[in-house]
Amino acid sequence: MADVVQFRLERMADELDDLERRGLFSHAEIDEIVRRRRDFEYRLKRPSPLKQDFVSYIEYEKQLDQLRDLRKRAILGELRQKRHREEEKEGRRRDKTVKWNNSISDVAGVRRILDIYRMAVVRYKGDLDLWFRYLEFCRERKHGRMKKALVEAIRFHPKVPGLWIYAAAWEFDQNLNVAAARALMQSGLRACPKSEDLWIEYLRMELTYLNKLKARKVALGEEVVTLEKESGEAKQWKEENKDLFMPLNEERGDAEGSDLQEGALEKKENLFWQQGSMILQTIYHGAVEALPSSMSLRKRFLEILDSVDLAHSDELKIEVMENFKKDFSHDVDYWDWIARLQVSNSANHKDLKREVVLSKLDRAVQVYEEALKVLPTAKMYSLYGKFWLDVIFSDREDSIPMLSNCGVDALDFSSSILKVYENAESSGCLTEDLACQYVSFYLQTGRLEEARNLAEKLCNGKFSGSANLWILRSSMEMKWLTDKSSSMSMDELHSVFELLKNVLSRLSLPEAECLWLMALKFFSNNKDLFRKLLKNLMIALARAGGTDRGFSIASAIVNWVLQRDGIEQAREMYKRFLALPHPSLKFFKHCIDLESNLSFVGDGDALRNARKLYELAVAIYDQNREVWKDYYIMELKVGTSETANAVHWRARKTLKDTIMLSVPND
Repeated sequence: MADVVQFRLERMADELDDLERRGLFSHAEIDEIVRRRRDFEYRLKRPSPLKQDFVSYIEYEKQLDQLRDLRKRAILGELRQKRHREEEKEGRRRDKTVKWNNSISDVAGVRRILDIYRMAVVRYKGDLDLWFRYLEFCRERKHGRMKKALVEAIRFHPKVPGLWIYAAAWEFDQNLNVAAARALMQSGLRACPKSEDLWIEYLRMELTYLNKLKARKVALGEEVVTLEKESGEAKQWKEENKDLFMPLNEERGDAEGSDLQEGALEKKENLFWQQGSMILQTIYHGAVEALPSSMSLRKRFLEILDSVDLAHSDELKIEVMENFKKDFSHDVDYWDWIARLQVSNSANHKDLKREVVLSKLDRAVQVYEEALKVLPTAKMYSLYGKFWLDVIFSDREDSIPMLSNCGVDALDFSSSILKVYENAESSGCLTEDLACQYVSFYLQTGRLEEARNLAEKLCNGKFSGSANLWILRSSMEMKWLTDKSSSMSMDELHSVFELLKNVLSRLSLPEAECLWLMALKFFSNNKDLFRKLLKNLMIALARAGGTDRGFSIASAIVNWVLQRDGIEQAREMYKRFLALPHPSLKFFKHCIDLESNLSFVGDGDALRNARKLYELAVAIYDQNREVWKDYYIMELKVGTSETANAVHWRARKTLKDTIMLSVPND
């Protein structure tokens, strides 16, 4: 191994001599470069070199080459200034050029980085990240090894669509070889026929090529329309600057010749349009044949159709839509997409007329109604309801702010979404989530009384076992009492308490965690009801056993009592929780942290209480190494050497471990 490393270092001698001779690095810096390279070379010659070894070596060489380039530019700048001063003295004309003959040091750095990349991808053939770094470096430096690297990457990873796309893009954009790019795309489609991205990028490449051909003809003076649809401003600019597009071989005063020329030009334009249309049709049919069940593929094709202007593009769009409906009419996502497509353009335009917006909205509603006739499912009703929520409420993530743009009050359509929920309920498609949306819509629109009545009806009917609906109903009842202008009566408080007692007895602790906290806070000012509620919580925690499911509730109550009534009441509270069968280890740690923090601020009883808590914890969780370790660390910090050693001895004896507890160094 040492011989190989020494051989590789000796091969760098000419490069290092050149760097020192040209003044780019000093002798001490050359020694440091040799030392660092020797370290990296030894790492790479290990039996199993790590990926990070290669990456670190490459990063070092990149930084070194950047430093060499910066110093080279600085030297050239100094030489240029020196020459200017000499020319000024001699009165000669300034010559800005300063010759720098390339030598071995100018190319050795890039070659070495490429060699390291080569060794890395040979060692880690399956690492795509390394392959793409290798390719990207070749592309940035415009190195001739790029083509060879692409061939090797594709040979090892023929089923990765991204590599085919990258290779074709390089041939198309950098190497300017359209035939090679097309061949790569077609080979990629044969290797990965199920890749949507490959089909779409192949289509984009072909359309881009046609646009480049047309741009070339425009540069030659032939008025040829591009495939992309022009905006109004572009057309106006083109009309105002007709003289810029005058043909090079224009002959004036010959009306008949001009007509013939326009006719020939029109034929050329039609030829381009038809060629683009044929390409689009061919790729579309091939993609649909390869991916018949892909909805996103057809959506992307339609987006491209909307952005280009081709011969028979409208007919092709109709064909795509008909096939889309034929193949996906059984899919609710298709109907949702079609309906939202009716209003998607309106959401991005301001100052639309009221009639136009309402017409588009009506078409979307018609699509949803047709969908419900074909697929009367719960998911279809849910998507229909979500559509109305996105239209009515502009603060949602997928909102459609089309109504606000035309001055229409969105709440005028409240009856429409309520009708959707009612139809879902009558057809038996009202799910738990949809029922919660139904109730929540009343709340969002400020109709609390109607929301309460609906929640009561649903909880007493079909959704008597729905946890979310019961929680929603309980929170509404508490909100209703809190928002009342008059004071709460005892009958109302008892009514809400009985409701909460019923709900909390139905639900598990994780499901009702937030409701427990809300209820305890709500009844905190009524000692009698708060005591009863706390008793019910104790029963629920006892049922849960020693799991962590009730830890957050118990911890929140202890913290709340600490802030409201002080430390003595908080201690009484956590002792009640710890008296339950097999208390949670997380709750033990929470109480210990509470006492430890108090001991640091001077509470005399805190340290004694923390020790009691640790003794109780290690009695229950005697085989838990972390508990013993924390106990030992606390004694090291605030106890004496005798108490720390005693805990350490007990831990070794209990755990039957001769290895000392590992303690981090402070």
